Amino acid sequence: MNRKFVAGAALGVAVTLAVTLMLTRFEARVTAQDRAAADSIPGPVPSTVVPDMDPNNFKVDNPDRFALATAGEHVAAPELDVTGVVSPDVSRQVPVPSLATGRVVEIDARLGDEVKKGQLLFKVHSQDIAGAYSDYRQAVKNEELTKIQLDRAKTLYDHGAVPKSALEIAQTAEDDNVIVLDTAREHLKVLGTDPDRPTGVVSVYAPVSGVITDQQITNQSGVQALTPPNPFTISDLSHVWIVCDVYENDLPQVHLNEYADIHLTAFPNRVLKARISNILPVMDPNIRTAKVRLEVENPGLMRLGMFVTAAFHGLTAEKNATVPATAILHLHDRQWVYAPLGNGNFRRQQVTAGNMLPGGMQEVIAGVKPGDKVVGNALVFQNSVEQ
Repeated sequence: MNRKFVAGAALGVAVTLAVTLMLTRFEARVTAQDRAAADSIPGPVPSTVVPDMDPNNFKVDNPDRFALATAGEHVAAPELDVTGVVSPDVSRQVPVPSLATGRVVEIDARLGDEVKKGQLLFKVHSQDIAGAYSDYRQAVKNEELTKIQLDRAKTLYDHGAVPKSALEIAQTAEDDNVIVLDTAREHLKVLGTDPDRPTGVVSVYAPVSGVITDQQITNQSGVQALTPPNPFTISDLSHVWIVCDVYENDLPQVHLNEYADIHLTAFPNRVLKARISNILPVMDPNIRTAKVRLEVENPGLMRLGMFVTAAFHGLTAEKNATVPATAILHLHDRQWVYAPLGNGNFRRQQVTAGNMLPGGMQEVIAGVKPGDKVVGNALVFQNSVEQ
C-alpha cells in the first residue's frame, strides 16, 4: 500500500515539472515575438513648435487704407509738470480781532464776502465801554481841577505870593492830567466809541480791503478782546501763492526766481506766469517731496484751494519728435503708436507722450524719432485689427 502511494506521488511531481518547463519555454517564445513585433512598429515622429506671432505685431489686408504720418521735430527745453494748490499769500492776510470782550449782537459780513477798508463787519455789546468811559470822565474832571490850580498858581506867582516851585508843581500836575485825559480819550476811540456820545456797543470795521477767508463768530456768540481765534480774517487775493510738491530727484530742475507756466483746469486756454519764490529746505519724509512756493498775480480766475498744474522749464533745449495727436493710442494706462514694418505688417510700440502742440500735434519724448513713420489715426487702426 505504501509503495503504490510513493510511486503515484513521484509520478505527479514529474508531470508537474514537465508542464512547468513547457509553460516557461512558451512564455519566453511569446515575449521574444512581442519584443520583435514592438521593434518593428515605428516610434512617434518629433514635431516642431512654431511660436505665435508677437502680440504687438499685426498683419492687415489693404494697408494703403491707413494713412501714414512722418514724425517731425520739436526743439524745446524739457518740462517738469507737477500739481499745486492755490493758497493765500500770508503776508497779505490781515486778522480782524474783537476790540472788546463781550457778546456779538450784529454781523454785517460773511465768509467769502469782498469788503472794502472801513466797512462795518460786526458789533459787540461790551461792559468794557463802561469802564473806559468812567476813566475818561474821571480824567476830564482831574484835568479841569489841575487847570484851575495852575491858573491860580500863575496869578499868585505874578504877585509874589508863592515861590516859583509852587508854580512848577501846579504845571507838572496839569501836564500829567492832560496825558491821562488823552490816553482815556484814545482808549474810547480804539473801542470805536465817541467820547461825547458813549454807548455799550462796539463797532468793528475792516482794516483793509479784501475777501473774508475765515469767520469764527456767529450771532450772539462771545468774543475776547484781542485774543484768538480772530472773528474774521481778510485776505488780499490780488496776489496768491501756489504750493507744489516736487519729488526729490526732480529738484535740480527747479531754480529760485525762475518762472513756471501755470495751467488752470477750469480755464485750459489760460496760461499764467508764476515766479519761484521759495524752495522749502525740509523734505516730506513719507513721500520724499519738497514744497515749492510760487507767487503769481491773480487775474480773478484763481480761487483758494483750486488745483493747478505748474510746468517748470529746464535750462537746456532738447530735440524730440512730434506726431499727430491722433497717432497716439491711450491703452491700459500707456501710450502707443503703430509703425509700419512692410508687406502689410505693423508693430504697436510704446511711447512717452509730451505736451500738446499747435496744429493738433503732440510731442513724443521717447519711442519715436524724427523721420519715423506711424499710422496717422491709431484708434481707427486699433478698431480694425480687433474686428
